[in-house]
Amino acid sequence: MSNIQRYQLRCTLSFGDIYGQIIAWLIVIFLSLASAMALMGASRPIYALATVGLVLVLSLPFLLFAFVTTLLNHIEIAEADPVSQTTLPTASQRPATANS
Repeated sequence: MSNIQRYQLRCTLSFGDIYGQIIAWLIVIFLSLASAMALMGASRPIYALATVGLVLVLSLPFLLFAFVTTLLNHIEIAEADPVSQTTLPTASQRPATANS
């Protein structure tokens, strides 16, 4: 059990990686709201509400999938450097200092 390696998890995700996904989803939402406003003037406004609800319900899982897969693609597992894994000295191991 003494040869167990230490690993580090690093996330390299930046806002620029998901910026395009957010813009695309906002465009979908605004287009659905525009179509709902167009249908609201019709004789049956319930279709407008159903349109917005349907677009939200159908697009949200795709957005979530895109975010999660992007996040998972930016997680790195790297072996930790043994030099950087040195432990800090505890209080009993620190050298004595003179107080004046």
